[in-house]
Amino acid sequence: MSPSWAAPHFFPQVHDRAIQRLHDEFGLHPVEFATTRAPSSPAARAADLNAAFADPTITAVISTIGGDDQITVLRHLDMSVITTNPKRFLGYSDNTNLLNYLWFHGIAGVYGGSTQVHFGPVPDPEHLDSLRAALFGTDHVLVPPTRTRDVGLRWDDPDVLVTPAPDLPAEPWTWHCDTTAVTAPTWGGCLEIVEWTLATNQWMHSTEEYVGAILMLEISEDQPSPTEVGYLLRNLGERGILGGASAVLWARPPVSDHDHPSTATEAAAVREQYRDVVTTTIDTYAPGIPVVLDVDFGHTGPQLLLPYGGPVTVDGRTHTITAHFGE
Repeated sequence: MSPSWAAPHFFPQVHDRAIQRLHDEFGLHPVEFATTRAPSSPAARAADLNAAFADPTITAVISTIGGDDQITVLRHLDMSVITTNPKRFLGYSDNTNLLNYLWFHGIAGVYGGSTQVHFGPVPDPEHLDSLRAALFGTDHVLVPPTRTRDVGLRWDDPDVLVTPAPDLPAEPWTWHCDTTAVTAPTWGGCLEIVEWTLATNQWMHSTEEYVGAILMLEISEDQPSPTEVGYLLRNLGERGILGGASAVLWARPPVSDHDHPSTATEAAAVREQYRDVVTTTIDTYAPGIPVVLDVDFGHTGPQLLLPYGGPVTVDGRTHTITAHFGE
């Protein structure tokens, strides 16, 4: 489905390859709804989501990609249909809107996965392992990749379907205050979308409901600066959500794009700036909690998937992160 931007309308060959992979490599039977390939109104996209959740033959819903207006879709959703027929939803970026909506109504989802970005182009083996665990409901220990990239090949490049995208060496994860182990449900997502949710104050519980959660936070390809990230985290701190967290997972941030590529040295330097502002702000509002930085989820490749609203174990003693996708 395309609850945000209908990328398959513009780049159908990438979407078609993803559909084929879901069938051939995972043994799944993809069902495509009308708005998947058609730029559509918020009401039309919501109608397809309502229909997908109502359909008893559908066991999971996968987004094709994110976008920038999914927040306008939520008011058209039928809460009674969705809560009566809960099922696993996979997405990230703008899909933070829908994942938070589902979490608000007691339905856990999966942060990550997209046909257009991670499954249509040549997929990373690490992503496939993580996606399989997320779809079929097993525990999955995240393994730090040795290579990373901010963007893949352009979707109009014929090589996108057959050639792995170029990458750079990946800095190791950074563990901060790593003396304890925490298992808790997650909340968060794309930091810019979290900010929109806070601004509208829709589908938000009282601050007390977030106490004990593991916050997983990342930024989009728009690349808000380290200073802006500090402001957004500060807002979470002043709201009381950051101070109530039991741990924080900060995703490896994208620091380059097709038009502005970075060398490994340049990318590492910018990510260090993000690490500094993230740890400084968290230490202000939640001193002593475990923080893991540059975890490979969100807008990065290889992309690892995490439960959204489901349990994750962050073990500072063994430096491991385990996603518990469950039934």
